[in-house]
Amino acid sequence: MRRKHVIGLTGNIATGKSTVVDMLTDLGAEAIDGDRIVHELMGPGSPLANDIRARFGEETVNADGSINRPALGAIVFSDPAKLRDLEALTWPPVVSRKRAAINEPGPDVLILDAIKLFEAGMADDCDEVWVVTAPRERQIERIIARNKVDRAEAERRIDAQPPQEEKVARADLVIDNGGTLEDTRLQVLAAWQRLIAADTAATPG
Repeated sequence: MRRKHVIGLTGNIATGKSTVVDMLTDLGAEAIDGDRIVHELMGPGSPLANDIRARFGEETVNADGSINRPALGAIVFSDPAKLRDLEALTWPPVVSRKRAAINEPGPDVLILDAIKLFEAGMADDCDEVWVVTAPRERQIERIIARNKVDRAEAERRIDAQPPQEEKVARADLVIDNGGTLEDTRLQVLAAWQRLIAADTAATPG
């Protein structure tokens, strides 16, 4: 089986990674969504849900046994130590799922979508790393609209993460998602065409 070309896609909160992922899947890539995996792993009565309940309290669990993500977010984004505790619980099973996906049949290009790509040690599994960026004010607007929180909470969530510049310094490619949707689409298309051209050149004729 031909080995997939693995792109690690990362970026800080509310930079628009999902937008870039959608564009790439429209072009033919396969995407492994870290947030979706976490949702599955946090299902009612799951080992991860039970671990979160034990560590962060009953208020983090809904009546059906699933995780109350807004309540959990309010706890961990206000305390860096608790955020690290949550990451220590979630990273191992998520990383395991993503690494397994690399070896499964599928399209030639696989996108590993992970906000903590570097911190979880997954960058080493990738052929290249793309970082999606956006201006701080755009991040704030997106968090307020998506998570229904006030500006102060949005800023706390941004500040709970390392500066964008740290990811940019380690990127093979940076996608600036601070402009229009078409601006972003053109960047993604150019990067995709480069990938296809490189693959064609490397394939024995």
